[in-house]
Amino acid sequence: MEKGDMKAYRIEPGCRLALKRFDPDDTGAYKKNEDGKAKAKAAADELIATLDQLQERLYANGSRALLIVLQGMDTSGKDGTIKHVMSGVNPQGCKVVTFKTPSAEELSHDFLWRVHQKAPAKGQIGIFNRSHYEDVLITRVHGWVSDKVVTRRFNQIKEFEELLAENGTAILKFFLHISKNEQKARLEARIHDPEKRWKWNSGDLEERKLWDEYMTAFEEVIAATSTDQAPWYIVPANRKWYRNLVVAELVVQALTTMKLSTPPAPKGVNFKTLKIV
Repeated sequence: MEKGDMKAYRIEPGCRLALKRFDPDDTGAYKKNEDGKAKAKAAADELIATLDQLQERLYANGSRALLIVLQGMDTSGKDGTIKHVMSGVNPQGCKVVTFKTPSAEELSHDFLWRVHQKAPAKGQIGIFNRSHYEDVLITRVHGWVSDKVVTRRFNQIKEFEELLAENGTAILKFFLHISKNEQKARLEARIHDPEKRWKWNSGDLEERKLWDEYMTAFEEVIAATSTDQAPWYIVPANRKWYRNLVVAELVVQALTTMKLSTPPAPKGVNFKTLKIV
């Protein structure tokens, strides 16, 4: 199986990030043609099968958890990533959470209050489709909070994720990186394809006008909050098949690193002589 260098997508703590140095159309070791696409899909399928086995061990052991954070511009493929990469896992051990506009009750608490409640329990894979990072992204781009508040939240986010990590939760954070032209094509597809019109949100056009502001905000957020315990990865997402491969490989790596074994059988049972009547 061909593999790219996934370390190239990892953002080291304390770096100065420039997203323009990352090609959203990158496909690693795979050619940008049907043959490369087919090979990448085959590799992703193999990883997804492995993920199924690893998730069963995670669930059976009940000693660790995995939190996957997905962020990106509108149409970057957060839903598609979940649909494809997690297609083989047992829904009983996986939960997807989407954080929308805070309710009155949520606003009456600190911004991480609602997030901590949704962190995955031990034995679970939790996926945040958008996350606590919205509170330092959209809020900053629209000027709803001050730079001082944002800086304070950066530190609070790192401490929150450190708390999760120290209590057995591995954390992977993915920025699904698409180009502005690719977003245009995907938005147009929603206009012209009746099967995709349900996804249409006119507000996406207003947010698109703030593309440069969002890129700057993402650069600062990712650079400020990528840590050894909770790293950010810039995932090339123009090609959906390569996006899925990168995310699947990194998730499998994270679960493999846990070195989870199959739990022992119950004591006192002789399975060699056991008969079902």
